[in-house]
Amino acid sequence: MTAAGLRAPASAVSGAAYTLKELAARFDLNVHGDGNFIIHGVASLAEAGPQQLGFLANPRYRNQLAATRAGAVVLRADDAALCTMPALIARDPYVAFAKIAALFEPKPAATPGVHASAVVEAGAQISASASIGALCVIAADAVIDAGAILGPGCIIGPRCRVGAATRLVARITLVADVVLGQRVLIHPGAVLGADGFGIAFDRDHWIKVPQLGGVRIGDDCEIGANTTIDRGALGDTVLEEDVRLDNQIQIAHNVVIGAHTAMAGCAAVAGSARIGRYCLIGGGAGILGHLELADRITVTARTLVTHSLTTAGEYSSGTPVQENRAWRRNAARYKHLDDLARRLQVLEKEKK
Repeated sequence: MTAAGLRAPASAVSGAAYTLKELAARFDLNVHGDGNFIIHGVASLAEAGPQQLGFLANPRYRNQLAATRAGAVVLRADDAALCTMPALIARDPYVAFAKIAALFEPKPAATPGVHASAVVEAGAQISASASIGALCVIAADAVIDAGAILGPGCIIGPRCRVGAATRLVARITLVADVVLGQRVLIHPGAVLGADGFGIAFDRDHWIKVPQLGGVRIGDDCEIGANTTIDRGALGDTVLEEDVRLDNQIQIAHNVVIGAHTAMAGCAAVAGSARIGRYCLIGGGAGILGHLELADRITVTARTLVTHSLTTAGEYSSGTPVQENRAWRRNAARYKHLDDLARRLQVLEKEKK
């Protein structure tokens, strides 16, 4: 335990060690100062110790550089003059730091084979190099490819496939007709392939619309904890390659999300919406059904998208936070906006 009574970060006690020269060669960086300086872990500038590497990506934190205890830092070339310690020079310090930090990340130990408590129905195809954890349930026609890791309590339903080197951390449910690509990472509690919200009103009651499609997840995607991705009504719900979803996101039936798009926590996408490639969707944003978003669109947090966006750019909606009494006054005035606009039009016409 540390002096503050908290366990030190894993990177601080990792057995891994690299010189700055080794890191520079591996990640195409330049060395500033002592290239033989040895790094034993990574941390933020504010928390790093003498054997750790910090990073400076945002100019607003330049003032932390003078006070940091970090043994070395990764930063941009134009900040090198401010640095009195060994450093790695990167075009994008945050990207470089992410790659270096991965070297110190503890990897889950996964022994190939099927845990004695797992239930595997006859006919399931499981690679000899896959690892099936405790209390997993695998349907008869499911396929688990080479090097896949299923943590405890995962359920793999009918006609599902887990791609090579994909990892399901724990308690993930693939309900039916879900195909995961290679190197997919899914965090605990996620549910893929549940029925979409399809209902039709018949005179005085609702009728359930059968959901007959599936879910297809591309290579190198990441899906956050307790996120839900519904199966399609007819075709499939699709995430193309390298899509990154945060925790507690809702993806409805027949949504298509383009490659390299990232979505922050609690966002929701309604049925049959299509989101382009390289999009960024902020936390709590909502996208209505049957809309299309072009490539390289950014939707800021808490924005409600009510119409298709056909041009790349940044889009926002909603009212920023303000003191409650001011908000109440403005909310009351909002009701009179139409009347005020009409009166203003009359005054402008009279001036002419």
